[in-house]
Amino acid sequence: MDKRNIYLGTALILAGCLLFSNQFFDFNFFSMEYFWPVFVLIPGLIFEASFFLSGRNAGLLVPGGILTTIGTLFFFETFTGWRFAEYTWPVYILAVAIGLAQLYMFGTRQRGLLIPVFILTLIAMVSFVMAVFGGIMSWLNYNTVLPVALILIGLYILVTRSSSSERR
Repeated sequence: MDKRNIYLGTALILAGCLLFSNQFFDFNFFSMEYFWPVFVLIPGLIFEASFFLSGRNAGLLVPGGILTTIGTLFFFETFTGWRFAEYTWPVYILAVAIGLAQLYMFGTRQRGLLIPVFILTLIAMVSFVMAVFGGIMSWLNYNTVLPVALILIGLYILVTRSSSSERR
C-alpha cells in the first residue's frame, strides 16, 4: 500500500473522530477559535515528516521542531483559555532548543550544536522555575530572609555539633 494512502486514511479517520466528538461532547474543535494552531502545527509536522520519510536534509528538523512545539503549545493555550500563558512562555525558548537538538541527534552530530541547545534549555528551565515560584515568592518579606536564614544555620550548627559530641 502506498504511504500517502496510509497518511490520508489516518488523517480522515482522525478528522471523523473529531467531528464525531463534536456531536456528543459539545466540543467545537473545528471553529477558528480552537483550530487556528493547526496553521502553525501542520507546517512543522510537514518539515518533520519530510525529513523522516526521506532521511535527507536534517536541517528541516530545526523549523519542524520549532513549529511543532509552538503549535502544540498554542493548542494547549487555546484549550485552556490562555490561563497558563504566564507560566508556559519559556516553551518559546525551548522550541528553538528542541529544533537544534533534533538537528544534532539526526544530523551530523556536530558538537557545537550542543552549546546553544544547553544554553537555551537552561534559560527556559530557569525562566519556568522563576515564573512558577515567582508568584510564591511575592508574599515573602525579604527583610525576614536574613534573620530566618541565620536562625536556621545556627540550629543546624547546634544540632550537628551536639550529635557529633554524643558520638565521642
